[in-house]
Amino acid sequence: MIVIPHTDTRRTETPGGVMTTLASPTQGGASLALWRVEVPADTAGPLHFIDVEQIWTVLSGRIDIAIEGSEITAAEGDTVILPANALRQVRTGEGFAAIVTAQAGARAGTPGSDSTVVPPWIA
Repeated sequence: MIVIPHTDTRRTETPGGVMTTLASPTQGGASLALWRVEVPADTAGPLHFIDVEQIWTVLSGRIDIAIEGSEITAAEGDTVILPANALRQVRTGEGFAAIVTAQAGARAGTPGSDSTVVPPWIA
């Protein structure tokens, strides 16, 4: 059993928001990563894909996700399961906070790029 103290969380700021890593392999060997996402109003993240399934639960606010030609909306209390390798863009008009989980080591990429990276909040 592992307890990760609040003081050991990692905060990563990007132009699209703040990710706070709550659990990951670098924090004690978890096979899953768990992080909190906080995004301010009127923000759109980049068009990208993740190579594994992700599960998002909205804690507050609302998110709009363009995914593979469809549009979905999720509000406080809703959970969204995003499939692996689906091209997506997360947007919000009012801002949101969510908890997200995915397999540790998941890789992200953008259309037209030949490379992928492990985002720091997943490592």
